[in-house]
Amino acid sequence: MTSESARGWRPITAPGAPDPRGGAYSVAAVAGDLVFTAGLGPVDPATGTIVGTEVGEQTRQVLRNLTAVLGGAGCTLDDVVKVTVHLANGDADWPAYNAAYLEFFRPPYPARTTAGSQLGSILVEIDVVAVRPPQR
Repeated sequence: MTSESARGWRPITAPGAPDPRGGAYSVAAVAGDLVFTAGLGPVDPATGTIVGTEVGEQTRQVLRNLTAVLGGAGCTLDDVVKVTVHLANGDADWPAYNAAYLEFFRPPYPARTTAGSQLGSILVEIDVVAVRPPQR
């Protein structure tokens, strides 16, 4: 029995998603039918550089990265049930962030928490929880 199966979960790797930055963690983990992602930033997976200088651009890149990670677990954004968002400039960036968010999610929308956070050199970080459909 591998250590992952002994723990009841397994890490996910996803082609086309950025590698974890700055620490010992998995970009995502599957436990039963649930998929948990790490907080992802607006990193170009090919170059490792931060994409965009405004929150709308950065949000789109984060959601593209999350799409790739979820794909590695057999999910799409339609399978997301919970979203946690950290914004560096809370109220000021809300309109542009929310407009970009709505380009990727459709009703029924997942539960969402958005908080102001100190994020260093990025403007947005997002993590999600998804439920894997049985047929995938």
